[in-house]
Amino acid sequence: MVAGRSLGRRFGWLWAAYGVSAFGTRLAFDAFPLIAVLVLHAGTTEVALLAAAGTAVGAVVAVPLGPWVEFRRKRPVMIAMDLVRCAALLTVPVAFALGRLGFAHLLVVSVVVAAADIAFTAASGAHLKALVPPEDLLAANGRFESTTWTATILGPPLGGAAVGLFGPVLTVAADAVSYLLSAAGIRAIGGGEPRPVRTGAPRLRARDLLAGWRYVLAHPALRLLLLNSVLVNALIMAASPLLVVLMVDRLGFAPWQYGLAFAVPCLGGLVGSRLARPLVARFGRHTVLRTAGALRACWSVGLACVPSGTAGLVLVMAVEFGLITCMGVFTPVLATCRLDLADTDLVARTLAAWSVTGKVTTAAVTALWGLLAGFTGPRTAIALAGVLLLATPLLLPRRARLPRRGREPEPSGV
Repeated sequence: MVAGRSLGRRFGWLWAAYGVSAFGTRLAFDAFPLIAVLVLHAGTTEVALLAAAGTAVGAVVAVPLGPWVEFRRKRPVMIAMDLVRCAALLTVPVAFALGRLGFAHLLVVSVVVAAADIAFTAASGAHLKALVPPEDLLAANGRFESTTWTATILGPPLGGAAVGLFGPVLTVAADAVSYLLSAAGIRAIGGGEPRPVRTGAPRLRARDLLAGWRYVLAHPALRLLLLNSVLVNALIMAASPLLVVLMVDRLGFAPWQYGLAFAVPCLGGLVGSRLARPLVARFGRHTVLRTAGALRACWSVGLACVPSGTAGLVLVMAVEFGLITCMGVFTPVLATCRLDLADTDLVARTLAAWSVTGKVTTAAVTALWGLLAGFTGPRTAIALAGVLLLATPLLLPRRARLPRRGREPEPSGV
């Protein structure tokens, strides 16, 4: 975790709730694909459909949730979304115990959880902006980022061991319980929360559904940050399944070696998240955002050159460590900048539009790169994604488009 002064008891409960749900999610990492393969004997096409369609359809279903969240108290929404995710996930072990679990069931649960994830993210971002003073937003986002990478380091190995001992269905139950604990933590935050005042029509209108996108696309800095983050994340994620094929199928790496190649570099996320705040204090938010944003685009092309044997394993670890470290710096600065620039009465809609755009784009690009790899081979498709990533820093906003707003100290002598 990120060391530093306390941000208060209420933030402590929010952080604890985030931590327990993040760990539960990482513990159940790849649980649905494993259930599809080991329990339902699904093929490659069905597993890919489960991964892509569940996320994409869930994102589309979540489109009305942005404006719905905006005009409601945020903590009750967060608790409700935690309970929805808990209930949806618990249906999986129950259906399995009754012998009624099917592929369609997994797909529906994936859609429900993906939609609830987006609503929760929108509500939690708006709540964080109201809960934490502006000067502490970067510290809060840095702590969330470090928690994410800690859970990423510990969760999948422990989840893998649990799958080996008890089967993948149990990890889904553990994930469900983590959302229940998260809801309890959010409820413990306490304190009053005024109901947002709605101006204009009392009912949700069709134009309200697109308010988040209209606001982001009309804002010079937010528009560029959205395009940059969506494209970077989509290209990185599109190459991920291809790297599995390249390393495990083509180069002969054992599954444990592949897991090790991505577990160890996650330590870079902890390093980066701890560096974000002092770097911003030293050099300023704009410089750190552009520098870390540009550096995180420079690593992935190296994955196309992975050889077999120990040298290949070391190369993947080095590339991933560099990439994840830069992401650990960039992500909390981006999250803080996004909250800072978004109008208070549009935060939830902005975050919902951001999440929906990211999830749909990632699903579409991943599917497209899968087809591309079928024609060119995984190495060429990975290389193309890496080359395109090199151009994404051009979408980072210039200083003139990114006002400081006085949210962090002026950079000291550089």
